[in-house]
Amino acid sequence: MSELLPIASPKQTWAMLRSELLSQRKLTTAALFVMLAASAAGLVAPWVLGSLVDDVTTGAGAGRIITIVVILVVAALGTGVLVGIGTALVARVGETVLARIRERVLDRALHLPSSTLEKVGVGDLLSRAGDDVSVVTRAITTTVPELVQSGFTIVLTSAGLFALDWRLGLAGLTAAPMYVIALRWYLPRSGPFYAKERVAIGERTQAMASSLRGSSTVRAYLLEGEHTARITDRSATAMNLSLSVFRLFTRFASRVNRAEFVGLTAVLVIGFLLVRGDLVTVGAVTAAALYFHRLFNPVGFLIMVFDEIQQAGASMARLAGVAALDPPDGPAEPAEPSGASLELRGIVHHYDGPAVLHDVSLRIEPGERVALVGASGAGKTTLAGVAAGVLAPVGGTVELGGVDLTAIEESQVRHYIALLSQEVHVFSGTLLDDIRLARDTATDDEVLAALDVVGATAWVRALPDGPATEVGEGAHELTAAQAQQLALARLVLADPKVAVLDEATAEAGSAGARVLEEAADAATRGRTTLVVAHRLTQAERADRVLVLDRGVVVESGAHADLLAAGGRYAELWWSWTGIRGDRNPLAHGTQPGGLKS
Repeated sequence: MSELLPIASPKQTWAMLRSELLSQRKLTTAALFVMLAASAAGLVAPWVLGSLVDDVTTGAGAGRIITIVVILVVAALGTGVLVGIGTALVARVGETVLARIRERVLDRALHLPSSTLEKVGVGDLLSRAGDDVSVVTRAITTTVPELVQSGFTIVLTSAGLFALDWRLGLAGLTAAPMYVIALRWYLPRSGPFYAKERVAIGERTQAMASSLRGSSTVRAYLLEGEHTARITDRSATAMNLSLSVFRLFTRFASRVNRAEFVGLTAVLVIGFLLVRGDLVTVGAVTAAALYFHRLFNPVGFLIMVFDEIQQAGASMARLAGVAALDPPDGPAEPAEPSGASLELRGIVHHYDGPAVLHDVSLRIEPGERVALVGASGAGKTTLAGVAAGVLAPVGGTVELGGVDLTAIEESQVRHYIALLSQEVHVFSGTLLDDIRLARDTATDDEVLAALDVVGATAWVRALPDGPATEVGEGAHELTAAQAQQLALARLVLADPKVAVLDEATAEAGSAGARVLEEAADAATRGRTTLVVAHRLTQAERADRVLVLDRGVVVESGAHADLLAAGGRYAELWWSWTGIRGDRNPLAHGTQPGGLKS
């Protein structure tokens, strides 16, 4: 099971929100002031209606009624305008805060060490950037403005009750303990469910993403049932958590209704006794009853939306957990490599289980090309990740130009060493801009020169708008081989000292294998290169071949020497080509199939 990114505590979440709100002090103050004015304007109607009752009792004329109607209309219009403006201002504050938090989350995610992202997996990060942002956005645009207005309405209306008569105010307060008891019963029980629900949704996203991303492999090995069952299990877990919370919520709502009944009954009974004792007027009791009734909606809203508030709070805590991550510490005194050699010494690595690499040592001289071969599960991709600085080994060291990678700034490691895998993404935009991501200062001529190096010029110029063609999602679709050539062109443009190719030509298929292998050779010519060979013709072209078997280097040498030795590499070669001996199968007119290494 993948690890999870950190989740902020309530204190940390509020501290982050407070910091963001204070950065918009003027806008936040304006929003709160307008919402306060809107709530105050809403007090006019009950007070005027109470006055109307007293006027009718004392026999006031029809003119008084007209005046009251005008006051009610003006108050209603004023309240509506203020609520509209206040809602827009609160939503603007909230959206701005969310946008800044979202930017911080993305920034921290992009700067996380690659090893951390490998452990976390894509599901947790996607659910935070997708589902959690959606939950918080919905709360900010719909719930928060009403939440603010409801809070002000409760405070001002309660003050209005005490202004009419302190005894009526105390009568209304009899409902408060029941509200508090209901909340104290509900919150401790529901809060943990919401936190678990967000985690369960992340696990469901992980299961779906991994199944869809590897759909071809899933179908090839007839694993549809197993993956569907995993997704069903994750979905059922999330659903059961939601149902458990809903059952709690319905019981909570019945407790809230009892509190409203008790409070209104107390106001009417106390009001009756005060009127009979000639201590207050009927109009005052009427206004008090209307004031308390006016509390039903805001109090009910506050209580009923605790469901959404807690969901938003759980999601915000997950976003804050990422946003609060400290950038990885760089070396105290960054060093610069003195050359392009790459040396691995005593590398040991494991994930959650047994070791994947056992005391692996390798030195690649500047400009040398080393191929890494072995059966599936031998540890080739892990070793490539360690060599590229993407994975931090459990034991051993990696040196570039005689300098330990840990002594080099991570951004500089990415500049010196480029890792290219078979999973290539085509970014949205023009083809020129897609390649220019490797070096944003590159001119169009430099980009075109990089394309020419990898042999992509012909098909690029044949595109509808040539190099200016829009590619990526929703635009011109490139083939797998073309996407790999773009990645190789980026490699040329980035011009790293070391290139690590992890099955970077595997997606081409047999038909495009030779073209992509020639493109990879051209892109890495003169560079220190480590190639995880998908096809053994890549190993044949290398200066040296390294054979891994269960995380251990079992053979190392030139292609011809290893064939002559008749060891593990020779067995792989004969199995792959179907030809015994050291002959090149391509020279005999045969096109061997791929080796899944």
